[in-house]
Amino acid sequence: MTNKTLSIVSYVTLIGWLIAWYSGKDHADTLLKYHLRQSLGMAVISMAVSILFYLIASLVPILAPLQLAGLILPVFWVLGMINAANGAYRPVPLFGKPFEKSFSFIG
Repeated sequence: MTNKTLSIVSYVTLIGWLIAWYSGKDHADTLLKYHLRQSLGMAVISMAVSILFYLIASLVPILAPLQLAGLILPVFWVLGMINAANGAYRPVPLFGKPFEKSFSFIG
């Protein structure tokens, strides 16, 4: 697979991220490294938001509909995939800027 394809695959669940990382770690270019950081950051944010909303809904059942706000996260995943497909170095909106320097073990 090409690095561009691996960049797109990295946004498809954590299994996709692992496939992209293991397949591209020997010949990764800056595009792949960038999108590996972005997609891993999105995975961490998604898990954190999911746990947070679950805890809120468990403690205060009246706020259970708040979990529907978590449905916005897949939109950010798709935007990341589109950026990877276009070969763009654009961060995922709202969350992506801190991931540009985070996860230094990638690269």
